[in-house]
Formats: sequence, C-alpha cells, structure tokens
Amino acid sequence: MFKIAEAKEILAGNPTPEQLNILKEDSRAGIQKLVEAYYKRLEKQAEEKLRFEKMLEFEKEYYTNPAVKYIAGVDEAGRGPLAGPLVIAAVVLPREVFIEGLNDSKKLSEKKRESLYNEVLEKALAITVNVVSIHNIDTQNIYQATKHGMEEVLNGLALKPQVALVDAMSPGVEDMEIMPIIKGDAKSASIAAASIIAKVTRDEMMKLLDEKFPQYGFASNKGYGSKDHMEALKTIGATEYHRRSYEPIKSMKIAPARVKENHLFVPKGEDGKIQIW
Repeated sequence: MFKIAEAKEILAGNPTPEQLNILKEDSRAGIQKLVEAYYKRLEKQAEEKLRFEKMLEFEKEYYTNPAVKYIAGVDEAGRGPLAGPLVIAAVVLPREVFIEGLNDSKKLSEKKRESLYNEVLEKALAITVNVVSIHNIDTQNIYQATKHGMEEVLNGLALKPQVALVDAMSPGVEDMEIMPIIKGDAKSASIAAASIIAKVTRDEMMKLLDEKFPQYGFASNKGYGSKDHMEALKTIGATEYHRRSYEPIKSMKIAPARVKENHLFVPKGEDGKIQIW
C-alpha cells in the first residue's frame, strides 16, 4: 500500500502496470481521486495527439511524394496595426514531430505562446524571420509587402523546402510549390509554428517600442488603434514607426518613413525574438 504522497508522485510519471493495479484496488478515497485524475490526463493527452495528427494532414499528404524532402510553414503577424513592422516567419518542422498545444497563435495566451516559441525553436529543422520595414509597407502596400516578404523568408531558409504551406497568401518562389491555406494557422502544424514565431517576435518588438514611446500603449495594443493610441496620435503626433499609408497617419501628411530594407534573421534562444529593426 502506497502513501498518498507516494501515489501522487507515481501517477505524475509513468506508473508500471503493477503499480496501477495496486492503486486501483486501494479503497481510500484520496487514492481513487488520484487514479481518476491520472486517467483523465491520459484521455486528454490522447485527444491532443489526435488533434495534432489532424494538423499534420497537409504535410503528410505532400510527404507521400518522394521528391518532397522538406516542407515549410509560413505566416505573418502585424498586417493590420497602425504602427510597428510586419513580421513573417518560415518554419521547417521534422516529419515526425509532436508539439503539445500548438495552434493558431491568436487562440493562445501570451504565456502559452512563449512556451511554444521555445519548443518550436528547439524542434524545428530551420527557421527564418523577416522583419518588413515601415518604408516597404508604405511604398509597396501591405499586400505586396507581405507577398514579397514571404518570398524573401522562404529563400532565406537554411534548408530548401520543396513545398511551402502558407496562410492565405501565394508568394512566388522558384522551384517551390506554394499551397495557400485559408485559416492555415489552425489547420497546419507548420503554419501554426510559423504563426507562433512571428507573433512572439513582433510582440517583443512592440514591448521595446513601448519603452521608447510609452504614451502610445504599444505593449498592450501592439500598434492597433486603441483609445490611448489614438489619443496620443492626436496630441503628440506620429512616430517614425507609424505607417504613413494607414489612416489617420496618412491624413497627417508627415514625412515618409526612412528608407530601410527588410531584416532577415535566424532566431536563437531567448534573445532571438528581441530584435529592433
């Protein structure tokens, strides 16, 4: 017979069949609650693995083609905000991979995104991030800047993918099949991984901008038109990081953003996502 503390420790890990039999036959209410919680945890884990397997359906279909060695997922963060860059990420995951909880970054808490960011970094075969400049957003328009930025990030990968799964966009890359998927960050593990990298990277940038320009509330609004942000635009004006092609900044008739190329980089560890462009 195990003590309650011993049973808790055993069930928190991987109990042997013998240990499970002893615990299931133990009539104490405290032990039975622990056993019930253990089986519920196993059930949730099984459900999560099934959900994740479904998110690999696009990848598995392409991997049936012997010519396909690598598949990249591509997603962006920051097409809509009035301020801050557009961030695009491309991620190549291993064929056999499991990342518990991986999903569309918008559906996850900040804490969960941070945790997944580190796991994607650890498990991915290749990752590249592209920070699209304010200048290019304004001069090319957001659609073309996104398309061009995705082409750059795919060409910048250390591994050359034969296929790219992209969230609702169709960039053109030589010798690469592009598969646009509507709401792809909720349907493809590769796109979801790119979504996490792009979102966490951009959020960290906006936190740094908030330290430089605290009046705009960038840490919380991420550059979107929140009440405090719009008030600051009226009373203080726009910063160099505001998009001149977006209203109400466009009507302010301020000087164009400084000419700056996009910034491609490979994130590495905790410092990898903290980049000021």
